[in-house]
Amino acid sequence: MLSKKQKEHQKLIVYQIYPRSFKDSNGDGIGDLNGITEKLDYLKELGINAIWLSPCYKSPNEDNGYDISDYRDIMDEFGTLDDWKRMIDEMHKRGIKLIMDLVANHTSSEHKWFKEARKSKDNPYRDYYYWADQPLNDWQSVFGGSAWEYDKATDQYYLHSFAIGQPDLNWENPKVREEMKAVIDYWIELGVDGFRCDVLDYISKDFKLNKMSNGPRFHEFVHELFGRAETEHIFTVGECGLNNAEDIKRLIGADRGELSTVFQFDHIDVGRRSKFAPQPFKLDEIRDRLIKWQTAFQEHDLVGTLFFENHDQPRAVSRFGSEEKRYESATMLAAMSYLQRGIPFIYQGQEIGSIDPHYDSIDDFDDIETVNYYKMNPEKLDEAELIERINFGSRDNSRRPMPWSDEENGGFGGKPWIRAHSGYKDINVAADMSAERSVYKFFKELIALRTNNEAFTDGVWENLTGKRDGIYIYRRYTDSESYIVVCNFENESVLDIDYTGECVLSNSGIREINGVYAPYECAVYKQNDCTRK
Repeated sequence: MLSKKQKEHQKLIVYQIYPRSFKDSNGDGIGDLNGITEKLDYLKELGINAIWLSPCYKSPNEDNGYDISDYRDIMDEFGTLDDWKRMIDEMHKRGIKLIMDLVANHTSSEHKWFKEARKSKDNPYRDYYYWADQPLNDWQSVFGGSAWEYDKATDQYYLHSFAIGQPDLNWENPKVREEMKAVIDYWIELGVDGFRCDVLDYISKDFKLNKMSNGPRFHEFVHELFGRAETEHIFTVGECGLNNAEDIKRLIGADRGELSTVFQFDHIDVGRRSKFAPQPFKLDEIRDRLIKWQTAFQEHDLVGTLFFENHDQPRAVSRFGSEEKRYESATMLAAMSYLQRGIPFIYQGQEIGSIDPHYDSIDDFDDIETVNYYKMNPEKLDEAELIERINFGSRDNSRRPMPWSDEENGGFGGKPWIRAHSGYKDINVAADMSAERSVYKFFKELIALRTNNEAFTDGVWENLTGKRDGIYIYRRYTDSESYIVVCNFENESVLDIDYTGECVLSNSGIREINGVYAPYECAVYKQNDCTRK
């Protein structure tokens, strides 16, 4: 049985904001906190009740805010701490919780701790980071190249799992753990409702077994952070590379005192050989992975996460659907994911069916991972194919400015920090909200259906797909209500099942449960008697 706290978490509808690209309120081309405040009514109307805010702390922006130079202050480009306080106050007035991004594995090389640490080997901050006379192993940075960087000042190497300007914190040092607890408590005192924990499994290394993440003290460190009275009431979600149900249970079990939930990326890896290399796939592969984890989380009394997009992933319609059938794809993928058991996470622009942009020059990209891949060109591709790979896999696909209208630069604000989405004239908030077939309106109806019916927030999930190909059928039910969700995939399907129900949501109009389903068609049916098929 789920705990009371777990049941409350399943009522969350989380919307992720990438602040640099959401809304520019002052015309400088950079999204900011006041721009977010301006758009809270838009989000409230959509039906969300929580916002995950990507980092807004002070940063030199080598990795767009995930390199933090001061955990307790706001990036100048985004506004001031007073702007932040006004923003969270306006959120709370609307019943919206704020989930901040906690980047605990590394700081910026511009952080006071690292500036001090690199001064001398006996500096009090030296052991806040990992140092060695020579690289201790052959670890590679996630962004390419060695994870060990030579520092001339003290003639030693420091460890960075990501960018050179993101030195890893040494969590074996208890002073580091106390510093991070103090950071968490600082924001909680200011009213924060939770944290999304960036690459959290990296905080424990295993040098003996040559593992950069999920080391032997991982659970100990997480429990020390969040198994305290000060953090008991908050929501936490971890970005961790865990692919085993038992391992996940040790992290998010109700009795563990660690995290509330975790992102599970198994389904996101379908359709690509590597980050920048696509490969053929069928939606059945994604469905089967969703079924696997729905089954595991339910059997273990765990609360999972439901998502297809975030700031690190290309757009779901482009990756898993059809740009030609954008409305159908966007809405079917929403029903496929967000009516399942777990916590929905929606990424900005997903609610209008955003697709990936396309550019012909590396000059139109900003992301450090993308630029490094271009420079290294590990597969020695010709220029055209290299750019095509980047258009497929770049994190910039989801980081372009939010297109609010068909005005210049999508009505984002001033000339944006990165080139505007190549298709903003056609796909933008104003156009979608006024369209007869509006992705936004479908999302709004789907969220209302989920929010207002206990079957979706606290009900049982049951797979009804059987051995069928090209379709996903599942049921959500309690003792008093029952719904069947049908999601058809790439090709036309004919459904004939022994279930009946009233159509309460569809991306093609009211219809019967049996019959022909067009490509990417979806529908939800309410059963009048949940005790009967």
